[in-house]
Amino acid sequence: LKNAESNAEFKNLDTESLKIWHIAVHEAQQGRRRTYRAHGRIGPYCSCPCHVEMILQEEAEPVEAAKEEVKPKRFTKKQMAMRRLKIGGDK
Repeated sequence: LKNAESNAEFKNLDTESLKIWHIAVHEAQQGRRRTYRAHGRIGPYCSCPCHVEMILQEEAEPVEAAKEEVKPKRFTKKQMAMRRLKIGGDK
């Protein structure tokens, strides 16, 4: 988190409004070494490192949606003819 905060300061982001958006931990390649045992034997001495991926995002400020004008619906000639048939079709 300290590293992420210093990166945000470097990119001129507001560190107070940062929120954790995504975190993932992945296995890294195993480190293999040897440990020496009794009677001339050698045993494995492995480490299990990982990659931590963390994405921070500035909290968005709420924005009011603009009011849109309602446009009248436009119909084609065929649609208008179908509407006329539905209205006066039961004679």
